[in-house]
Amino acid sequence: MLPSRNRLAQEPRSSEERGSWALSPAYGGEGWSPRTQTHREEIGSLWGACGVDSEYASLQAVLLHAPGPEWDDIPDPGAVQMVDAPDLALACAQHEAIAHAYRDVGVSVHYVGPSQVPPPNLMFCADLFFMTPEGAILARPASTVRAGEERWIARRLADLGVPILRTLRGAATFEGADAQWLNPQAVLLGRGLRTNAEGAAQVTDALHGMGVSVIPVDLPIGTMHLMGMLRFLDRDLAVAWPGRLSFVAVEALHAHGYQVIFIPDEAEAKNHALNFVTLGPREILMPAGKPVTQAFYESYGVTCHTIETGELNKAAGGIGCLTGIVKRANC
Repeated sequence: MLPSRNRLAQEPRSSEERGSWALSPAYGGEGWSPRTQTHREEIGSLWGACGVDSEYASLQAVLLHAPGPEWDDIPDPGAVQMVDAPDLALACAQHEAIAHAYRDVGVSVHYVGPSQVPPPNLMFCADLFFMTPEGAILARPASTVRAGEERWIARRLADLGVPILRTLRGAATFEGADAQWLNPQAVLLGRGLRTNAEGAAQVTDALHGMGVSVIPVDLPIGTMHLMGMLRFLDRDLAVAWPGRLSFVAVEALHAHGYQVIFIPDEAEAKNHALNFVTLGPREILMPAGKPVTQAFYESYGVTCHTIETGELNKAAGGIGCLTGIVKRANC
């Protein structure tokens, strides 16, 4: 009979060792190499470079999905949660221009790259995960139209070496655009149409495990995400949509040292003027053709890079919705 692996591990390997009892490296003996770094310390070496703990630090990497054959035939835009049927060629050109704009300022651009035709809203990557300093919390979209999109995001994040810290279970729903970092110790978390109470509870549990406090913010009927009513321009400056963002959120912003300014033109706000991406402190990528709002941002020292997004907006989202944030500086 062959000796067991346990027996072999403990037997001396030379005549000099006979009569002694020695552990092999696999059992903690000489040569054993203990893992001493924390999970967070392994980000960027063992794991891929990722991490976010603010909404304003220099943007370093994003995840995008360019629209493709899933947009070839959309006879009823409302059935797939769009406001109008977009022209695929023009939408693709506008999407590629956004990617170029990111690369021009030094941001790494990754693509989801699904291996089969995905659902029609996969383009809105910001909804599908929420990045933390230790990896991603995977979304669980609230509608049947978007159910399963998170599978493609999970696959791509894994390819990039990004840890997935939490996958929601049960009846929980959560979309990443409902969570925003106030600072490295606190997150605002919207509850409403897209993120239900159970989803908020599971996300809160994951963040608490990192020592992060969560401030719940209830969203009014007729709104989609927290992102659509609040954006950050700098470590001490946020812009909000009056009549939509709750008093609780504004109170929390003030308590954390933010000046809160309010979007100046509701017509432009309804046309995605608030749906921008912060490239760094007081520097943003925003949709073109919003002169009142752009001048308002610039009056606070914000550099505005503008880009056409009109065809993409027909799918009921803007630049912020399109952009999954993988990494910001200082994280």
